[in-house]
Amino acid sequence: MQDHRFISSFFPPGGGGGSIGPFPGQGGPGYPPGPPGSGSFPGFPTPGGGSSQGPQPGQGGGEPPGPPPGNPPQLQSVSAFAVDPGAIRGCLFRYTYLRLNNGEQFWFYPTFVGRHSVAGYRWFIFRWVYFGIDTRRISAFQCV
Repeated sequence: MQDHRFISSFFPPGGGGGSIGPFPGQGGPGYPPGPPGSGSFPGFPTPGGGSSQGPQPGQGGGEPPGPPPGNPPQLQSVSAFAVDPGAIRGCLFRYTYLRLNNGEQFWFYPTFVGRHSVAGYRWFIFRWVYFGIDTRRISAFQCV
């Protein structure tokens, strides 16, 4: 004889066919909230200032005013220490050139700085794309 209490702990009453959510990204107990754009990702504002932690409309938030400067600046030597979020805070709403620990380099326009993260717009080929990164992955930066 099978123990139906064990089986029913995996399957909801009613035999299925209904909603089994929430799935990750939809919120609910044990799941993180949705990604940027859904208005509820902790630590990162939604593009255009939809979060209470990020820039609000009319406060200078949003995409950069144009493409980044033509030539990247010379970056200082690579440090063994992580970038202090307080230091990069001085680059908010300024064109900033980043070098990551893996050697990747690119233009970035930060709009939000958290305890261990920075978010804003990254220059990809010929357009700005919303982007966030852990500050511990940044080896050097220079704002202009």
